[in-house]
Amino acid sequence: MIDPNDPLDIQVAKQSKIIEALIDRVERSHKVDGTAYSLFQSAIALQAEVWEKTRDLEEALNTLGRASGELEIAYKTQEQVQKNLADVMVAMEGGFALFSDEKLQVFNALFKQLLPDVEPLIQPGLAFDDFLEAVSASRFVIRQGPGEGMWQSPPDRSGGRRFSSFVIALRGDRWYQLSYRQTSSDNIAVLLTEVTEIVRENRREKKRLIEDQAQFLQAAFDHLSLGICTFSSEGELLVRNERFGELLGIPLPLLKEGIGLQRIVEYVERNEILERRGQRSPYPGWFKAVLRGKTVQERVRRRDGVRLDLRTHSLPDNCFLVTVMDVTAETKVAEMLEQRVQERTAELTEANRMLQIRSAEQFKTEDALRQAKEAAEAAHVSKTRFLAAASHDLLQPINAAKLYISTLGEIVDPGQARETVERLGRSFESIESLLHALLDISRLDSAGVEFNVTCFSLDEPLRALEEDLAPLAAKKNLELKVIPSSCWVMSDRRYLMRCIGNLAVNAIQYTESGRVLVGCRLKGNKLSVEVWDTGIGISEEDQARIFDEFTRVNDTNSGSGMGLGLSIIERACRHLGHEIRLSSEPGRGSMFAIELPLANSPEGSRLRRKQAATEKTPQHGPLDLIVMVVENDEDVLHATTQRLDGWGASVLACGSTACALELMAEIGTPPDIILADYQLDGDDTGDRAIRALRAASGSKIPGIVITAKSSKALLRLGHEESFSVLKKPVNLPRLRALIDWKTRREAV
Repeated sequence: MIDPNDPLDIQVAKQSKIIEALIDRVERSHKVDGTAYSLFQSAIALQAEVWEKTRDLEEALNTLGRASGELEIAYKTQEQVQKNLADVMVAMEGGFALFSDEKLQVFNALFKQLLPDVEPLIQPGLAFDDFLEAVSASRFVIRQGPGEGMWQSPPDRSGGRRFSSFVIALRGDRWYQLSYRQTSSDNIAVLLTEVTEIVRENRREKKRLIEDQAQFLQAAFDHLSLGICTFSSEGELLVRNERFGELLGIPLPLLKEGIGLQRIVEYVERNEILERRGQRSPYPGWFKAVLRGKTVQERVRRRDGVRLDLRTHSLPDNCFLVTVMDVTAETKVAEMLEQRVQERTAELTEANRMLQIRSAEQFKTEDALRQAKEAAEAAHVSKTRFLAAASHDLLQPINAAKLYISTLGEIVDPGQARETVERLGRSFESIESLLHALLDISRLDSAGVEFNVTCFSLDEPLRALEEDLAPLAAKKNLELKVIPSSCWVMSDRRYLMRCIGNLAVNAIQYTESGRVLVGCRLKGNKLSVEVWDTGIGISEEDQARIFDEFTRVNDTNSGSGMGLGLSIIERACRHLGHEIRLSSEPGRGSMFAIELPLANSPEGSRLRRKQAATEKTPQHGPLDLIVMVVENDEDVLHATTQRLDGWGASVLACGSTACALELMAEIGTPPDIILADYQLDGDDTGDRAIRALRAASGSKIPGIVITAKSSKALLRLGHEESFSVLKKPVNLPRLRALIDWKTRREAV
């Protein structure tokens, strides 16, 4: 019922109320009827409660007594602290004040007596902001210019600053530092500390440093070759060096501190120290320009010929600086350089004129050379076009002659006539070889040369090469060994085999005894096709020119060719990107090699090699077939007909597609195979004839197109439409084998 935390007087009041209530209860119990025993019990219980409350009351009185003693001790301690604080404030050399809740509480005498006109306001309860306003308005405070820490006006305390310090300048050259700090209990402690001696000492030190710097600056000025003089905003001399007076010829009395610029200018003009360029003096204009913040520069000349550079520069506080420099040597050098530049310019002008004359002459020469080059290129293009266009007409009679010679060789009797026919055949083979060489060079020199680069195996081409060259090697009693390779390479098959064939033929021609070897060697991701011989060899001098046109090795007979084979090889390999290597030793033999990029072997390569071998294998027995020959040249048509008749074939000869269609309709059956020249009359071509005959018969008749000039487009068309392409002049054994293979494949 009684809270021990309540004050003692409240606890005593509560206990009194409890005792009164108990006594009242006892008095009422006497009025209630009951036995003596119940009255006794009530008295005992009441007595126990009275004792308990009495004990609590005694404890409360004891606690109250102790609290009273502690309070008395606290009062004494507070009095001692206040006394000590008063002693400290009296003993402090500076002013001190304490503001509590923004109101003045305590302060010392120095704080109050600092400013006489503020002293009446220094009373307990003075607001802190009012104190600052009074200090700012005091007539004893000197307002200073803007500067860090200098008192100008009451500080802005809106930002809640907890500490500030300012220097206050008082009349009589006295200085005080006013600092205030906000304590943790939100009181404000203000200190006033006199810093007069410190400020005076700083002032003396600053003056000494300025004097030292002035001496250093003057010493630096005196050691400069440049004349320097500074003037105030009123035009009075401040600092100068001796060089300034020397260069302008001004006496020392006119160079004292405080002398006006006007007097110096008047002296210079009066004594005509400097040459004037006009009637009016330019120096007043300089002064005005400097006051506007501009920099002025002028080159002047003294009477004795010395050149001076005068410049004025603006300085802070409207002061300005005048500098004088002796530029006589620089001026002379500049004049000399200017003269040299003029002389050099004149020389360059003359040289430029001569160059223009030479350039005009060179332009005429270049124009003549250009015209000659264009004429040569036109002639070359004309030659190339002529050879390309005439290749068909040139090869037609050779093709016919070879067919006639082949037929003649089978019908003449052995003897002198047979030998004559064989010689005639060899002569036409030489003509054919030479014509092919000329046409190949023409094609390789033309800009639009086409190559049919494919992936193929070297096995079948090398075997065919061995079969073609075996008779030539046997005639000279040479051992010819060609080692086939199953590797696949990427190149133009026709040009590559022509190059390898030319190398092998050259090896046989230049070898009198021994052997010729053609083989392949792997070199990383490339294949080197090499031709070795035991011939006469090639000297180093000849190796440097062996690939030029019409070049042959020294000491060779006239029947060794025209010297075009290696030139064709070099051109073809250069276009195809194949490297050619040569190694030779005179008297022991030579080795030529062509390096080819390897290619992956496609699926079905064995089957194609087998088919190719079957295609190249000559067949025997009569050719029991109906062969449609479409050829617009009568001689070639007649020769081809005789040759096919000799093989046992039934020949349907015609000169155009229309004639072939009429002839097939007349006999009422399609031929077994079609042999068509590619270039017929007008727009008619061999591939059109094959398509027309197939369409009219409704069957896919085997076809062979014979042409003097093959192209990628024709080879691609033959692959798409299933007809073969043969080059003129036709190799008769290969033609026979191809006819047998194509007709046998169609029959299967």
